[in-house]
Amino acid sequence: MPYEPPTHTVERSLRATTGAKTVAGVDEVGRGAWAGPVTVCAAITGLRRPPAGLTDSKLISPKRRAELAPVLESWVTAYGLGDASPQEIDELGMTAALRLAAVRALEALPMRPDAVILDGKHDYLGSPWRVRTVIKGDQSCIAVAAASVIAKVRRDAMMAELGAENSEYAGFAFDANAGYPSPVHRAALEERGPTAHHRLSWSYLDALPRWQHLKKVRFSAEAAALESGGQLGFDF
Repeated sequence: MPYEPPTHTVERSLRATTGAKTVAGVDEVGRGAWAGPVTVCAAITGLRRPPAGLTDSKLISPKRRAELAPVLESWVTAYGLGDASPQEIDELGMTAALRLAAVRALEALPMRPDAVILDGKHDYLGSPWRVRTVIKGDQSCIAVAAASVIAKVRRDAMMAELGAENSEYAGFAFDANAGYPSPVHRAALEERGPTAHHRLSWSYLDALPRWQHLKKVRFSAEAAALESGGQLGFDF
């Protein structure tokens, strides 16, 4: 199914209405995973035409993503990456962990952007950043799409390397599922229990009686309710 290519429409609007000269696109990957960090990329692209085939990373095959990411890393004006660890997710909750990772990504840029295009409908970044949220921004905005691909490829590689470096993690198939829910991942959890890279405050542990004693209590019931929607389903 063909998709409309992303454009600079939102960036041009931000420039015209706010006077912003430097605009960064920001996207995350790993929000719905059971293991591994949440990773955020901030990308500045200017108004140049992007490499062919750029769109939301989830709409691109793994092979094509791997080919496109290094092209994008050379093409963008600048990009920065930031992670929030499973331990930080457990301690802070996902919303605060996303903000932490996003700030780390933005602060890794060589210049501070005047405005940020944030994928989704919720502004988890907030003040003092000037933010424009865009639903499906990773499909419609060039800078966000570039951030989406770079973040996805970097995090997938990180998870694959984790599984390759430690034989104890081989059964979790992190190279295939990147820490997201899958039948193999669930079976390994039932047999071996969570690793040091799993999020221990998440509801998947409720279905694992043998390992429920390891579950960490979320800092508030309200935060747990807000984030429970991100713990279901598959997202490869």
